[in-house]
Amino acid sequence: MVKIEVLGTGCMKCKRLMKNVETAVKELGIDAEIRKVDDITEIMDRGVMLTPALAVDGELKVSGRVADVKELKGILKG
Repeated sequence: MVKIEVLGTGCMKCKRLMKNVETAVKELGIDAEIRKVDDITEIMDRGVMLTPALAVDGELKVSGRVADVKELKGILKG
């Protein structure tokens, strides 16, 4: 199972990234646990200065922008 975390405080960009992640997971048909991290202290402890951000299995993949579904599918397949 892939562990996916969307880091952000709940802004529109964060919500759009979450929606894109859910779409990518559904289209790929993979088994994934998707978690929203909105605690600013936890986000900063991970070294994230710009949100939204995306971590896959604990590794930061995207920060400071909304990745589209195509890019997310590439990240999750990779």
